[in-house]
Amino acid sequence: MSGVLAGPDDVAGAVLLDVRWALGRSDGHERYLAGHLPGAVYVDLDTELAAPPSAAGRHPLPDVADLQAAARRWGISAGSRVVVYDDGPGIAAARAWWLLRWCRRVDVSILDGGLAGWDGPLETGEVVPGPGDVVLSPGGMPVLTADEAAALPGEGGVLLDARAAERFRGEVEPVDPVAGHVPGAVNLPTTDLLADGRIRPDLAAELARRGITPGTTVGVYCGSGVTAAHEVAALAHAGVEAALWPGSWSEWVADPARPVAVGP
Repeated sequence: MSGVLAGPDDVAGAVLLDVRWALGRSDGHERYLAGHLPGAVYVDLDTELAAPPSAAGRHPLPDVADLQAAARRWGISAGSRVVVYDDGPGIAAARAWWLLRWCRRVDVSILDGGLAGWDGPLETGEVVPGPGDVVLSPGGMPVLTADEAAALPGEGGVLLDARAAERFRGEVEPVDPVAGHVPGAVNLPTTDLLADGRIRPDLAAELARRGITPGTTVGVYCGSGVTAAHEVAALAHAGVEAALWPGSWSEWVADPARPVAVGP
């Protein structure tokens, strides 16, 4: 997989999607209206990039028909080049990147550094593009079920937990009802993959130091599949293909019979 990141020179002529979202905040649209890349369309992560919360997690994958309708509202057509961004390192934007790649929209990339690294002009107000005609079809990115993710360590693969270390260890849990991690998982916080708001330039070497190289079987989860999508994107940029477990920890703890590990 190539072309994960886009630079400022790649913005011209692309469909621009502004995916400003953060856990515990609901002002993404307001911040978009106050200033965004010229021509960018606002995308609501909670309602357009996810189905309603359920036993499948806090951010289940959206129905493909719903995602296609949203993508057409964003102005995406056959042949469109898409660049997604958020406030900074791309953690929210990567959700849109992953979903569009999953639905075989290969020509989509994440603006390196996001809005924080953009030194061009901004515009205010809403952008309503002409409707697109894109046709989406799932299957373009590898996906894990809860059982497949849990089995991965025992099968010689690596299951990465992209959450903060204190959540992985079970010391705190600000969102989900149970703290801890999936037995056998390895903690690799997505923040460890960043430097100055961008994917760190030595990421491939850092992954190799942890035993993760191209060809390693890797799965990634987080709290609800959002941060994990960013980790999948970062690994792809480093040449490592990883499967996403969309339900992640929020799906795991929805079943009280599933085991929970704590500690480092």
